[in-house]
Amino acid sequence: MVHPDCTVRFWGVRGSIACPGPDTVRYGGNTSCVEIRCGERILVFDGGTGLRLLGNELMCRGQPADLDIFYSHTHFDHICGLPFFAPCYDARSRIRIWAGHLNGRGIETVLNKMMIAPLFPIPMGIFTARLEFVDFAAGKKLTPHNGIRLATGQLNHPNGATGYRIEFAGKVVAYITDTEHRPGGLDRNVLELIRRADLMIYDATYTDAEFPEHRDWGHSTWQEGVRLADAAGVRTLVIFHHDPGHDDAFMDQVAAEAAAVRPGTIVAREGLVLRP
Repeated sequence: MVHPDCTVRFWGVRGSIACPGPDTVRYGGNTSCVEIRCGERILVFDGGTGLRLLGNELMCRGQPADLDIFYSHTHFDHICGLPFFAPCYDARSRIRIWAGHLNGRGIETVLNKMMIAPLFPIPMGIFTARLEFVDFAAGKKLTPHNGIRLATGQLNHPNGATGYRIEFAGKVVAYITDTEHRPGGLDRNVLELIRRADLMIYDATYTDAEFPEHRDWGHSTWQEGVRLADAAGVRTLVIFHHDPGHDDAFMDQVAAEAAAVRPGTIVAREGLVLRP
């Protein structure tokens, strides 16, 4: 029996703000958006500026989109792609939007506030797609579709954030972004989500050398990603959520250092496709 395929594609890999330009061509300048295909099902993690590119590709296929968007949190760099996501304007599309960090405020309410005057010229009500909004508490286990299981956990980030563990067809992918580690001890919530994962996508905004100047900013380092991956028996670590000030040359150096410390480590770049 052939197992259904599982693929991970990166549409946006930056944090904080999009940074297009000649110095970020190879790794990309769009903010967080990761597509995970579980067989025929499309799961999207975060909707930064990379979401626009995904939407354009889906529309080019000429088929209605039927997908789920899971937000880690709702800081602007992770949600600003939604108004430019073409399937939202296609009445044939079905889009389910999930969030686990809002403590009763509601993901629909938050996204509506992003698209109101004078912040944005059109309201979210202009969308013609069939939308469903699902709020949950981080820590809950989700089954969005048959055969797809998600474990969730609270992350250490200002205003809250949610990490995800996706299990499908014997494969495990962990999506852990926008979380700040506490020096001297590994985060138990993160360890639970990444335990023996085939692929761990991790917030590596800074290096250990940079981290002291960015305490309480809500982000981690690639070296902490290595420590976590080693402790949890992760197969492949993927460095993600690159600082907008880290150009291609800087990321090349990170890639070389990380590969030396933990062979097989990957630095995420736009367009990269992985099979766990």
